[in-house]
Amino acid sequence: MNVAVAKVESDSTTFNIEAIRREFPILNEASEKNSVHFLDSGASAQKPDYVLKKMDEMYRTGYANVHRGAYTLSQLATDAYEGARKTVATFLNAESVDEIIFTRSATGAINLVAGSFGRAFLEKGDEIIISEMEHHANIVPWQLLGEATGSKLKVVPVDQDGNISIDTFQSMLTNKTKLVAVTHMSNVLGTIVPVRQIVELAHANGTAVMIDGAQGVVHSKVDVQELGADFYVFTGHKLYGPSGVGVLYGKKELLNKMPPYEGGGDMIEIVTFEKSTYRDAPTKFEAGTPPIVESVGLAAAIEYIENIGQDNIEIHEDNLLKFATSELQKIPGLSIFGLSERKAGIISFNVEGIHSHDLSTILDSRGVSIRAGHHCAQPLMKKMGVEATARASLGLYNNKEDIVALAEGIKFAKEILT
Repeated sequence: MNVAVAKVESDSTTFNIEAIRREFPILNEASEKNSVHFLDSGASAQKPDYVLKKMDEMYRTGYANVHRGAYTLSQLATDAYEGARKTVATFLNAESVDEIIFTRSATGAINLVAGSFGRAFLEKGDEIIISEMEHHANIVPWQLLGEATGSKLKVVPVDQDGNISIDTFQSMLTNKTKLVAVTHMSNVLGTIVPVRQIVELAHANGTAVMIDGAQGVVHSKVDVQELGADFYVFTGHKLYGPSGVGVLYGKKELLNKMPPYEGGGDMIEIVTFEKSTYRDAPTKFEAGTPPIVESVGLAAAIEYIENIGQDNIEIHEDNLLKFATSELQKIPGLSIFGLSERKAGIISFNVEGIHSHDLSTILDSRGVSIRAGHHCAQPLMKKMGVEATARASLGLYNNKEDIVALAEGIKFAKEILT
């Protein structure tokens, strides 16, 4: 694969950002619909040629349904699909490929845990702990579970900088706490949550843990064996891969104790009109035709970022985040939400006198794409005392020019609106 690989030297870091940007077609084919300064990777990242070509090749010359055919094309497609599972398992350092389940999204993976683990092991009066920083996808499924089982949500508060108090978290654990479900990294504040400590404390209490890694896996290495969480979820489209595919990592022993979440083809052993029996994980949780090409695309995205180097990407994004924070803090009337010492490439902010939606529209007219709204985190917005924020989120392809364009666009908006 011909990719630009960043070079890390002993005294300085050189990141070949221009070569990398050339590998993303949308950044090189600017038009009225394609912003050059794309700062919304936290919602969904752009895709490199390598991923697009792998998926196109699969559709054109390698497509067939998997696990069902004795003919060569189906066997090759099955090899590609199961090869993608192996790539994901290696990426997360899972103990077994059987611990990797492909879903439609991170949301789908969380709902699988709620619908299978939750309904099997939680009952009336049991507790689930989440945090104030959670995305709606890590709130609503547990509310639905509570309506079905009588379980209750408990919410760990965060301070104004976006930090969770570990002492407060520990004090909330009881003998009724059956699950902790927290984000690895806030999609609003960029805060990196101390998930290793949370896992240790929860496990000492006999409590299972699920980590929402939709943002976290993009900006840092994840080793699920070192982390120790029972479940870890993420999605393809934020990791420079396609939409329509997500991943649930679960400890094999636990997955095999859980009942199926959906019924259909491929997840069964024997079906009669009287009774059906089911296969072990991961197949037990992959009813029907799976996201075949999407999984291959996700594997290609993982190969792509690993060729550049996750450490190199993290250094580049950290430097860019510091530059962006410094530049935005120079703008009078601009307030940044979330200034934790442990954060990654997301900046949420508001400008006095300008609604975030108006700001986003003006920036778009200048070729700068950001997100505006509540970012599927309405409880956190309420905590911060706002209805919405503007959000700039970084990807591996962003550069200082993107940040300068953002800052200049904000200044322009201030001139014409305030």
